[in-house]
Amino acid sequence: MKKSEIFTKPLIKENPVLILLLGLCPALAVSTMAENAIGMGAVTTFVLLCSNTVVSLMKKAIPNKVRIPCYIVMIAMFTVVAEMIVEAYAYPLYLSLGIFLPLVAFNCIIFGRAEVFASKNKLLPSIIDALGTGAGFTLALLAIASIREILGSGQWFGMDIPWLIDNTTMIFALAPGGFLVFAFLIALVNKATKGRALKQSESGCAGCASAVACGKHLRMEGGK
Repeated sequence: MKKSEIFTKPLIKENPVLILLLGLCPALAVSTMAENAIGMGAVTTFVLLCSNTVVSLMKKAIPNKVRIPCYIVMIAMFTVVAEMIVEAYAYPLYLSLGIFLPLVAFNCIIFGRAEVFASKNKLLPSIIDALGTGAGFTLALLAIASIREILGSGQWFGMDIPWLIDNTTMIFALAPGGFLVFAFLIALVNKATKGRALKQSESGCAGCASAVACGKHLRMEGGK
């Protein structure tokens, strides 16, 4: 696969949120404001980049039987580092993201890319994959948050939109609005790609980023 394809596939065709439906908890919980979406996307991309880099460099040194615990420890470590950086240099964002910041360690997107891609590829492609996946995750969050913030509060990145400030729809600032916007964007992407964004027949379990959390993945490894 070309390096350009590695970067661009997670943007639309295999977007982790809108196509693979991964990382939905932070995608819906923190996507009430565009600033929060950018912050969560940046933190997730940082952890993705660090974990993919280390996994790719150490893939031959990590015993196969303990690779999953090793990935978990590494991802948790980088998440703690990211949390400390945000708390030190972007304290308002740290307060806004709240509990969802440390929960980045449990984001299946990060774990999935480490297992499915970084553990099987060289350093440069793994870095590109992390950046592309992080960009796709951030774009999805930004799209959801922008629609919700504009329609729900008449603002964007905290700036008032004069012709909307008195014509907002409160539901978009609440949880039901998040699900409505999320469903709309999924339908829009599906329409734009004519339903061919990602098909099971094209990738199968081996290419699925969430296969590591699925019983099928374990059965495949055991040859059962």
